[in-house]
Amino acid sequence: MQWTKVLGLGLGAAAFLGLGIILGHFAIPKEATPSVSAPQDLDLQILETVMGQLNASRIREDLRELSREPHLATSPRDEDLVQLLLQRWRDPESGLDSAEAPKYEVLLSFPSQEQPNLVHVVGPTGDIIYSCRQTEENLTGEQGGPDVVQPYAAYAPPGAPQGLLVYANRGSEEDFKELQTQGIKLEGTIALTRYGGVGRVAKAVNAAKHGVAGVLVYTDPADINDGLSSPSETFPNSWYLPPSGVERGSYYEYFGDPLTPYLPAIPSSFRLGLANVSGFPPIPTQPIGFQDARDLLCNLNGTLAPATWQGALGCSYRLGPGFRPDGDFPADSQVNVSVHNRLELRNSSNVLGIIRGAVEPGEPSCHSPRPRLLLCSGCHCHCILIQPCPHHPHPSCPAHLSLFSGSLPFFLWPDRYVLYGNHRDSWVHGAVDPSSGTAVLLELSRVLGTLLKKGTWRPRRSIVFASWGAEEFGLIGSTEFTEEFFNKLQERTVAYINVDISVFANATLRVQGTPPVQSVVFSATKEIRSPGPGDLSIYDNWIRYFNRSSPVYGLVPSLGSLGAGSDYAPFIHFLGISSMDLAYTYDRSKTSARIYPTYHTAFDTFDYVDKFLDPGFSSHQAVAQTAGSVILRLSDSFFLPLNISDYSETLHNFLQAAQQDLGALLEQHSISLGPLVTAVEKFDAEAAALGGRISTLQKGSPDPLQVRMLNDQLMLLERTFLNPRAFPEERYYSHVLWAPRTGSVATFPGLSNACSRARDTAPGSEAWAEVQRQLSIVVMALEGAAATLRPVADL
Repeated sequence: MQWTKVLGLGLGAAAFLGLGIILGHFAIPKEATPSVSAPQDLDLQILETVMGQLNASRIREDLRELSREPHLATSPRDEDLVQLLLQRWRDPESGLDSAEAPKYEVLLSFPSQEQPNLVHVVGPTGDIIYSCRQTEENLTGEQGGPDVVQPYAAYAPPGAPQGLLVYANRGSEEDFKELQTQGIKLEGTIALTRYGGVGRVAKAVNAAKHGVAGVLVYTDPADINDGLSSPSETFPNSWYLPPSGVERGSYYEYFGDPLTPYLPAIPSSFRLGLANVSGFPPIPTQPIGFQDARDLLCNLNGTLAPATWQGALGCSYRLGPGFRPDGDFPADSQVNVSVHNRLELRNSSNVLGIIRGAVEPGEPSCHSPRPRLLLCSGCHCHCILIQPCPHHPHPSCPAHLSLFSGSLPFFLWPDRYVLYGNHRDSWVHGAVDPSSGTAVLLELSRVLGTLLKKGTWRPRRSIVFASWGAEEFGLIGSTEFTEEFFNKLQERTVAYINVDISVFANATLRVQGTPPVQSVVFSATKEIRSPGPGDLSIYDNWIRYFNRSSPVYGLVPSLGSLGAGSDYAPFIHFLGISSMDLAYTYDRSKTSARIYPTYHTAFDTFDYVDKFLDPGFSSHQAVAQTAGSVILRLSDSFFLPLNISDYSETLHNFLQAAQQDLGALLEQHSISLGPLVTAVEKFDAEAAALGGRISTLQKGSPDPLQVRMLNDQLMLLERTFLNPRAFPEERYYSHVLWAPRTGSVATFPGLSNACSRARDTAPGSEAWAEVQRQLSIVVMALEGAAATLRPVADL
């Protein structure tokens, strides 16, 4: 009968299939298991190839294009650059695996084009005696275009206060108290302040506390020009700021979109009403050039300012209020500050380019260009022999069928990320800030993308290149990204590399970062030749300019700590991801400039970089090589090159400062540092033990899953220092080691700040209870970090 034939054929096929499964199972050599496949590790030939192909001339030409026109956040030119990045990262010969440009609707601040911001000296009868410049002098033909935004203080409120002028130095709380000590009534005055000392918005906040009606801010030549101020001594004749130069900037206290704190600025998110937004300057504020500041300050009346308040405007600085009777303005003249800034919701784009990793746990995925597994005995594809190859789930492969019924029902995909970011937007042309970094980003992604498209390389871990939008308004693009992908990034990100300004000047490398990244930066820079004459490595040149004595390593280059000055801030403070910021900078023994002189002005142009900062672009190339080497080491090394033992030095330095500078005070209030000492010792022991386990595994042929476990411990250590309730007065800051420190003692910031506030209060006060709470927070963070480093089976 027909059904018997069908049954017979079915039984025969089943028997054949079963035989195939059995044969497939035993046909697999015993060594063809995941644990013994040769691990993909850092390929030194690939590293050498990348170092050799990063091209200074290409970086120069990219910078010329990037800085050709002003590209304020969300402007048409900013969107043009979004398309340029997408085009490069989708290029069939040198592009990445994928690229996209997600948008966020964010609140930005702009000056009114119809009503420009104005600063006048107004006479007793209301007539205008003097007007500050509305724009910078057009010295090179690039400062007068329609897309050059007028100097302004972003997020400063509109208003037109008028009052007597006072000089308030840097606008700190102490500076305003000094004015009151001098008997000056601040109510209704206009305060002239200079950049530096405290943040931009703090100047306005401190002023408003003392009744000041409006604030002017200028850059003193003493702080940025080494005292030089004449046109013949400044740009375009040198790198120094010309007299009309005005530093723009955001005066928003926090970072991220102001309307959606802790939420991404996407359509579904809740938004605050404007009346409930905090962090904006409370009073009208406007920056001016030092040419105008000289005309105001050098005509002030009143007491001579303290010696530390003096500057380089060519006169003796006085405090006011008002102008002197023998000056250029009538004695009872006042200053009027008219601000017409407006708030606007704008769509701002991030651009993300992705190189997918081969696979993190130890074996390459199915179509890795560098397979490490034995051939599958069935179809001879290069697969992970844990579950059926997703590209070949057919029954003709007995090896796959046998493994399908095995005891490891999961597939290990490339789920670890190395992030590299630079922001795209600028205040004007932004050749230095940020386009020097964007040019390095483009060149680095070009070289890696070319290798990728040729099939010669694919990293073990995924690499994500990011061009952040609206950074200048308060790290908005990067913060929205971390808010939207908070959980995924916390679980999967190995490290974040930031290159904002890649070249401040061409003397030496400067690195800021958390202690675990020190070792990978040292390893990278020891292998790269430093620009300039001689045969020094970047490491050897770096140590000449920034160094410290380490009890473990001896004399080494010093890394700065990470504050909140660029897009690394949400990654380290909010997500607890090990981060670094790379740049070339100047010789601080030869200049007192707090930053490169044309910072945030219309004079930050391509020719400024080409002529004064980095002729030949060898320093840009050095940053690209350093960043490229770090990326490859983090993305390709079998064991993550993060040395968590390097945190021990930081912890001991903090502990020693607490013992020496706070110990006696704490004892008076019956607060013991004993638990803190014990916690630091536990961390030391567990960090050393983990280092020993890694060293042992490196000498053998470790199981990739065992390596994955150890790598996760290295990756997740930084997260253990987060406590979202540690600093309720701060936004986004939850890292108990790197939160802002306002106390004078260089120890754990929460402890230092709490002791500073409690010092003059009575025993048993709430302030001293907060000291105990902060001490407990630090101890528990260190205990948690030590526990994270123990073998996973040990609770």
